[in-house]
Amino acid sequence: MSRPARLAMIDRADEKLSLVRQCRLVGISRSSIYYQPKAPDVLTLELMRRIDEQYLRTPFYGSRKMTVWLREQGYAVGRDRVRRLMRLLGLEAIYQKPRTSTPAAGHKVYPYLLRDLVIDRPNQVWCSDVTYIPMARGFVYLVAVMDWFSRYVLSWRLSTSLHADFCVDALEEALDCYGKPEIFNTDQGSQFTSEDFTKVLLDAEITISMDGKGRWMDNVFIERLWRSLKYEEVYLHAYETVAEAKAGIGSWISFYNVSRSHQALGYRTPTEVFAGGAGAVDMMDNAKALPTYPQLTTTAGFHLS
Repeated sequence: MSRPARLAMIDRADEKLSLVRQCRLVGISRSSIYYQPKAPDVLTLELMRRIDEQYLRTPFYGSRKMTVWLREQGYAVGRDRVRRLMRLLGLEAIYQKPRTSTPAAGHKVYPYLLRDLVIDRPNQVWCSDVTYIPMARGFVYLVAVMDWFSRYVLSWRLSTSLHADFCVDALEEALDCYGKPEIFNTDQGSQFTSEDFTKVLLDAEITISMDGKGRWMDNVFIERLWRSLKYEEVYLHAYETVAEAKAGIGSWISFYNVSRSHQALGYRTPTEVFAGGAGAVDMMDNAKALPTYPQLTTTAGFHLS
């Protein structure tokens, strides 16, 4: 059980069990129920955004090269700080080396199954990934589930933490709305190797595939989605609130699915290809095709109002 889930079990109004006893029973320290994370300062948020933007241009930059680049831009930063921020962003250089997006201890890692596989139809392979979304006074994480063949975004969620819950929610919504794929591909991040996430896939009898370590190109289409989303929407708007971020991202994803044609798809849209070429789905008539507007369940450390 995740730490936020254990914290949620604490009942401060319980007259029979003391807080100390409750904390012992769920396996957390008493101090953790009083801890309020400190919001990032302005410089930290600026550094995170610059790192994220540069990484999209040079995904082969590790913490050493990123530190050199930031110093050239006038930022007096050390490599340790850059390494911590890249870890917080979930970024790692694409060359072959262990990633910060690593499975948690005891989590099973599955082999990569898409190499040389001919993917020629919708719902054959789905993929998922998490990315960082900057805001004016904080940041959130975005997960999306995408159909590999059509590039259609099936579902998405925002979260203030990298716990697996929001990834599981997005996965379950995609399965409820669109059936299931034959193969589901992700990286080896702890969200996707967690028992909560893999159990949903295994229970649905879906074959699990995971990228090789440091293999950014193994999940290339959703990485391209992130690039387009950030340059066409996120970096153009300094979202003041999570509500603004949800509205902006939701509007862009709807545009991407329904109106944005792809050369690789014969200049058709993801919706047209996912629907089998029968024409675009009416997003107002088909409730299951409406963009997802998630409800955040945590406000720790970030500006959410």
